Amino acid sequence: MTLDARAAARRPLHLAVGGALVVATALIPSAESVAADQTSEVTIPYACQFPSGPEKADVAVKAVLPVSARTEETIRPGDVSVEVGLARSALTQFTALEASTLSAVAELTVRNTVGEHSADASWQQLEALAVALPPGGEDEDGVVLTATGDVPTIAFGSPGPATITPAALSLTLASFTEDGTPTSPPELTVVCEPADDEEHPLARITVRDSAGPRPPTPGPDAPTPGEEAADPPDEPARPAPGLDPDAHRKIDDLTEARLEALDDEDPGSCPIEIPPEWVMTTAETYAAGYANAVKLDGAAALGPAFMKVVLNKRYVNDSCASTVDVTSEVEFAYEGKRQLPPTKATFLSYGFMPTTATMVLEQVGPPAVVQTHTVTNTPTYPEESTVTAHLSMRLYDVKVNGVPLDVGPDCRTERPFQQVLKGYGQSYPPAGYLVATGGNLTGYAHIPPFKGCGVGENLDPLFTSAISSVGKKADNYTKMTQAPLCVATNPDGPDCPPKVPKPER
Repeated sequence: MTLDARAAARRPLHLAVGGALVVATALIPSAESVAADQTSEVTIPYACQFPSGPEKADVAVKAVLPVSARTEETIRPGDVSVEVGLARSALTQFTALEASTLSAVAELTVRNTVGEHSADASWQQLEALAVALPPGGEDEDGVVLTATGDVPTIAFGSPGPATITPAALSLTLASFTEDGTPTSPPELTVVCEPADDEEHPLARITVRDSAGPRPPTPGPDAPTPGEEAADPPDEPARPAPGLDPDAHRKIDDLTEARLEALDDEDPGSCPIEIPPEWVMTTAETYAAGYANAVKLDGAAALGPAFMKVVLNKRYVNDSCASTVDVTSEVEFAYEGKRQLPPTKATFLSYGFMPTTATMVLEQVGPPAVVQTHTVTNTPTYPEESTVTAHLSMRLYDVKVNGVPLDVGPDCRTERPFQQVLKGYGQSYPPAGYLVATGGNLTGYAHIPPFKGCGVGENLDPLFTSAISSVGKKADNYTKMTQAPLCVATNPDGPDCPPKVPKPER
């Protein structure tokens, strides 16, 4: 059987309401938005912490923003650029590596404030093309790196004068030799803070009450114009607290059954990928939990870990298969570093020897990925979320039976390892784990061998045999509890500022 293309076009576009997708319907642009735009610019003195010491940097932030907006109206900053002027003294560590060009990736924290409410958004992955480094000399100027890119939308929930103000800045600087090969080391990350206590707003926006009541947001099965509404489904019975432990199997079965039913049909325009500028936004939250190290007969507390989230970087709606797949990203942050806070753990090494150590999990490589799969042809909207992060484990301040053991400054796993956590939930009624509302995530990990452990003696084999799980089933169980998201587009919401959850064993 062939599906009529006109019928396929009438199928409603499902916007799943659970997890990370709960913010999407509020971010679709309103046809009422007619405010005039302005090119806003501000130059701010920053202090950047280089390995050689603090360096001054003049940072000019530019963006096209409206003069006024309505409450809840989506604002899209346009033509965003962050120009970072680095003095010649800040470049000596690159020229010492025989670098001839310098590029950068910038991440700018922006504080959105209206009245007494404020929330920080992260303008990430702003890329600056490579510029030539001056050859040196007292009279040489520095360089200006101009980072550009798309940034998340903004919305203010309350009327009044609003400001958008740049705050902390992080620069990942990449240097290359004259023949185009990376230097060694190839990158340097520096954290910059405003050098004074003055407010330097990028833009001031007048936020007015929306005129009249807004029409209700269409539900996932709302008819398209010209199509009759179906009878509303019966409200599902409220289940017992928690979620069926076989929820992930049910999600797979529902999806498979729907796909089999479509085998003889032409999917037409399915699936549809929603432009990220429609739905992308930022959020913040905390997670805390425990990691069991089976070989050490103990568990280490993790967190509370502060997480910066970019929601809906990819949003694929397949109304034929009745599924929505969303990809979001997470960066851990602790004192300006991509890591979880240090945690002290006590174990019984080899079953009898008490060992204490301070452990740090450092995030390496790209941001952690959150993939959310929602099934929309059932009233409960079941959802499966998978969080994949690449981490490195470092140990220090080790004591065995109360006696300090000098492991040196770089006792760590010889390579990063992958930590995969999964959560299962449903939206109607809310139960289990949803990205937006939080809950429990669980998973296992392989711990690689250790290297760099010991001063004067090689302690790598000791930690590898005591902790690592190479060649064995991944037996290091982790359970993390995530708090609800504080979404930048709703800074006065009940989950802002982000809360610290109580971890569960």
